[in-house]
Amino acid sequence: MSGTPEQQQTGDAAQAAPVPTGERADLLEVLGKHRHFLRFTARDLTDEQAGQRSTVSELCIGGLIKHVTSVERGWADFVVEGPSAMPDFTAMTEADFAERAAEFRMQPGDTLAGVLAAYDETARRTDELVATLPDLDASHPLPKAPWFEGDAQWSARRTFLHIIAETAQHAGHADIIREALDGAKSMG
Repeated sequence: MSGTPEQQQTGDAAQAAPVPTGERADLLEVLGKHRHFLRFTARDLTDEQAGQRSTVSELCIGGLIKHVTSVERGWADFVVEGPSAMPDFTAMTEADFAERAAEFRMQPGDTLAGVLAAYDETARRTDELVATLPDLDASHPLPKAPWFEGDAQWSARRTFLHIIAETAQHAGHADIIREALDGAKSMG
């Protein structure tokens, strides 16, 4: 084999990594597309603009990306650990809900670069799970929450589909906010 030892190791690692096909490749492709649209809404924004509200809603682009990061991280933890990885929403206090609401805003010290880096790290972990999880049918009972049926279970597949839906929904929100900020659009 030619090349430096580093190049050889990189090549070996690339060959050893599973290349997702079929359903897993489809999940990754759709999730990647919606992540791209969400990230695209933040292009060329300053930290101040990323935290700016442009509609009557409390939402801002940076806050939406923070929220999607947190939601994706939580559901990826659920795939691996089950409901113990998620909060018991039925026992949450007003302070707990206020803390979760803060996810939707840029806080002092938050930067758009930092928010996007955290999102990228979470996305890499989720993508690795989609690609390598032994069984997409493996399921866990849902965490306690008033919006879930008490005995419902989600498979890893269903959970990844939920992450896709959340990402797509919030990419749409971010697109509206961005267009109201400065007229920039994600599509069209």
